[in-house]
Amino acid sequence: MSATVEFARMNGLGNKILVVDMRGRSDKVTPAAAVALNADPQTEFDQIMAIHDPKADGTDAFIDILNSDGSKAQACGNGTRCVVQALAAETGRKAFTFQTVAGILNAIEHEDGTISVDMGKPVFDWDRIPLSEEFHDTSRIELQIGPIDNPLLHSPSAMSMGNPHAIFWVDKDVMSYDLARFGPLLENHPMFPERANITLAQVTSPTTMTTRTWERGAGLTLACGSAACSAAVSAARTGRTGRKVKINVASAKPPAMLSIEWRERDDHVIMTGPAEWEWSGRLDPATGCWSRDDAREVEAQ
Repeated sequence: MSATVEFARMNGLGNKILVVDMRGRSDKVTPAAAVALNADPQTEFDQIMAIHDPKADGTDAFIDILNSDGSKAQACGNGTRCVVQALAAETGRKAFTFQTVAGILNAIEHEDGTISVDMGKPVFDWDRIPLSEEFHDTSRIELQIGPIDNPLLHSPSAMSMGNPHAIFWVDKDVMSYDLARFGPLLENHPMFPERANITLAQVTSPTTMTTRTWERGAGLTLACGSAACSAAVSAARTGRTGRKVKINVASAKPPAMLSIEWRERDDHVIMTGPAEWEWSGRLDPATGCWSRDDAREVEAQ
C-alpha cells in the first residue's frame, strides 16, 4: 500500500475542503493528519471529505468527514458538492449516491455546473438534535448570550441536519456581530452535549436570507452548507419565509448564493450551489505530510 494518496484542494462558496481519495485502502485519514494539514496555511481547511469504497449496496462511496480539529463530522453539504464535482470530472457521470454516518445522500451535477445535494430530512426532536434539556418546541429554545435584560442573542431555533444547529435570528447585518468571540462559547454551551454549529440569520424577504456561521470543530467558516439548510428550514418552520429560499452566505468571498428547498412532498432538504477545484497533490493520511502536483510545495511540517 502506497504511503500517499491523491487529494484535491477545493471550495464550496469559499468553504475550504480537502477531497481525499482513500478508495482501495483499509486505513483512514487520522485526526493527527487532519490537525497537521490544517496547521499549514496552504492546506488549511474546514472539512476533509475522504472518499472510501462503498459499504452499502446501491451507493457509490462512503464519505468519512473530518473537521479541522480532527473530530468527526456527520454532514457537510458544501464538501459533498466538491466530492460530486471531483467524481463527475473523473467518471463523466452526473448522479451519485453516498453513504455517511448521518445517512444516505443523493447528489446530481447540472448542466450549468451547479450541484444539488439531497440532505435528507431535518430532525427537530430535542433528544435527537441532541439538546441537554427537554423542549416540546425546538423552533425556539431558551438560550441567550449577553445581559439578561438586554441579550445580544437569544431564543434560537434548534434542529439537526445530520449535525446539531442553533439558528439565532438577528435584525441587522450578520457581519456586524463578533461571532469569533461568542461562537466558541455557544458551540460548547452545556445545552449542546455534542456541541453545535452556531448561525446568525437575517431574513431579508419572504424568499431571501443572509447567514454567517461558526462551525462546530472548524470555527469561523466562509460557508456551511448544512447550516444554510438549517437556517432555511428554521425560517420556514417559524413562518419567516416559505419553503424555497436563496441564502446569501455573507462571509463567502465574494458573497455568494445557495438555493435551498425544503420539499413539501417528502420533507427532504435540497441544497443547490457551486463547487470549485483549486489544486491537487498527494498526502500521507497517517501524518498529513503532503506535496503539490506542480511540486512548488514539497511537504507540510
